[in-house]
Amino acid sequence: MTYRDVASRPVLTWAVVAVGARMPVAMAPLALVFLARDRPGGYTLGATLAAVYVIGEILGAPLLGMRLRPDPARPHLVAGLAAGAVGFAGLGAFPTAHPVVLAAFAFLAGGAPAAAPGGLRALLTALVPQRAVPQALSAESMLMSGIWAVSPAAVTGLALGVAPRLPLLLAAALMAASVPGLWLLPPGWDTDSTEGESVSTLRLLARAWPVYVTGAASLALLSLAELVLPALLEQRGVAVGWAGPLLTGLSVGSAMGAFVYGLRSWPGGLAARSVVLMCGLSACVTLAALIPGTAWIAVFLVVAGVLQAGAMVTRNLSLREVVPAGALAAGYSVMYAAVGVGYAATGSLAGALLHFVAPSTAILAGVALTLALTLVGALGERVRRPASAPVGGGDTGTRAQVTDAERTPVRGGGDPERPL
Repeated sequence: MTYRDVASRPVLTWAVVAVGARMPVAMAPLALVFLARDRPGGYTLGATLAAVYVIGEILGAPLLGMRLRPDPARPHLVAGLAAGAVGFAGLGAFPTAHPVVLAAFAFLAGGAPAAAPGGLRALLTALVPQRAVPQALSAESMLMSGIWAVSPAAVTGLALGVAPRLPLLLAAALMAASVPGLWLLPPGWDTDSTEGESVSTLRLLARAWPVYVTGAASLALLSLAELVLPALLEQRGVAVGWAGPLLTGLSVGSAMGAFVYGLRSWPGGLAARSVVLMCGLSACVTLAALIPGTAWIAVFLVVAGVLQAGAMVTRNLSLREVVPAGALAAGYSVMYAAVGVGYAATGSLAGALLHFVAPSTAILAGVALTLALTLVGALGERVRRPASAPVGGGDTGTRAQVTDAERTPVRGGGDPERPL
């Protein structure tokens, strides 16, 4: 298994479009905090705007994603990204507007393009042979890790060095630039699935609920690392300024993990693999909370990033196994909302606990919640498999009807017991 099938001009074009569409998402929360920090109650207003932005994403992803159709998907993606660019531009152009106006722009910027991540992921997997889907998803994970590593530094430098509005104007320009790039990509993706014609999209997506629960658990731990790390460093007597480099190490570890994951096939089914990765990820975050020393925290966060990348790719492959191609973009969008809920829920829990317990204890409580979600997802997967066997097996309308030549290579990155 290599990345040779992924190294093509269409995939490179897709990567450029994806950077324009996704980097504004990574920039937005911190950029909104800097936008409002000089106003009365600035940090509170900034946090509120960031929360409104995330709520827009959580609501927009499933609502708009379930309306996204494989062919043609381009008009839907263009409309969402263009409206998102308007939202970012409004925030940057009117930084002193009434908070309600800023909140409306933030909601538009978060909600309008929320179906784009799912649509772009479905486009990516359509650009490569079926056997190279695991490598394509690993490459996407590497790209997203790079974006999330660069964005905080870019936002901080532009906001403090030039003007607080500049990161949001840059976000608007990037998202607007991704729109014409969509015409260099296929208008949609082909699917032979007919199941969506007889079964509602909602019922199709409901089959994958254990995958959504596991996805929420995977990003919940990232929430702990990002939001509680500064308080943990203060508890350890370490300068808070180390939070930035440590989180960069987490992103670098994630990029490394995604690359390694795509290099070979891995033992076990997707469900078992996901549980193992989540348990290892939980152990790393627990050790980072309990063992003193900045060097050890850095090591455990890097390893956590490696494992988290594997968990992300695994859950995307699991979703492909459950949801037919016609509803795959909608499934990715619901996953996007689910991981956002997991991030927000764990961050809120840890933030509330910080008023009563030490940061290390708050992290342990978040890890306990994550393990509980992982257990629920694993049990749900065991219950779901017998009930959905026709979907992964002989259903005449799903992607399970592939040739024997297609099945063998795909199993390297998927569940060896069931073809994708």
